[in-house]
Amino acid sequence: MSTLDHKIDFAVIFTVTKANPNGDPLNGNRPRQNYDGYGEISDVAIKRKIRNRLQDAGESIFVQSNDRNTDAFKSLRERAEANAALAKIMKAKDGSSEQFAQLACEEWIDVRSFGQVFAFKGSDKGVSVGVRGPVSVHTATSVAPIDITSMQITKSVNSEPGKEKGSDTMGMKHRVDFGVYVFQGSINTQLAEKTGFTYEDAQKIKQALVTLFENDASSARPDGSMEVVKVYWWEHNSKLGQYSSAKVHRSMRVEAITDEPKQFKDYQIMLTELEGLKVEIMDGQ
Repeated sequence: MSTLDHKIDFAVIFTVTKANPNGDPLNGNRPRQNYDGYGEISDVAIKRKIRNRLQDAGESIFVQSNDRNTDAFKSLRERAEANAALAKIMKAKDGSSEQFAQLACEEWIDVRSFGQVFAFKGSDKGVSVGVRGPVSVHTATSVAPIDITSMQITKSVNSEPGKEKGSDTMGMKHRVDFGVYVFQGSINTQLAEKTGFTYEDAQKIKQALVTLFENDASSARPDGSMEVVKVYWWEHNSKLGQYSSAKVHRSMRVEAITDEPKQFKDYQIMLTELEGLKVEIMDGQ
């Protein structure tokens, strides 16, 4: 497999219907929203979903969530130490950071894609290695301001044994009634060379974007409540690219065509062709 030798930009359009796409723990787990009322989903949450899709496809993932753990390791350090070569470097007093980064990138696709900070305490100096990944993802933002519905819920069962039934526990559940969100991203060739990120890896990232919300159901996000509508994938013909990522991302715009959009047909997608740069447009699955 050859290292990626040309720049790639991408954009994803998706809908949210009666779901909480990314709760804000500092705001009662309400869906994230900026001061202008537009919905937001953090880049960290999006990368988590990409990792999950890659993991579902059988790829080796370093940063696994606890509820999707596919090995016996309960911490990142344990997972790193399970690699004999990495463990040897971690124990050595003069271990090579460059060699550590290279081995980690070869082992885990999410490390060579998104990068990773390895910071583990040790008996001597410990390990502190930073890897910059070539795949960058922006925060997703809704096209129009979102309406958030809050619902009071109760729990009418005892969590602990006792003689009498406890009083109902009250809580709140929040959701976005409907919203169309967009996020962009890029794949940098200079960083791809450093991590060993290949064109085959890029194709795996693309497939993960198309299937972003598969196997992602939860109480806050029921099956079918979040749907990828379109994925735009631009492949440049050079390492630096024919155009800046900002210009490429601006070439695709989504706008509401009604004052109160309630469904996707209330929006329109406008794409400006850039000379010499082809775009692959895929429907979500």
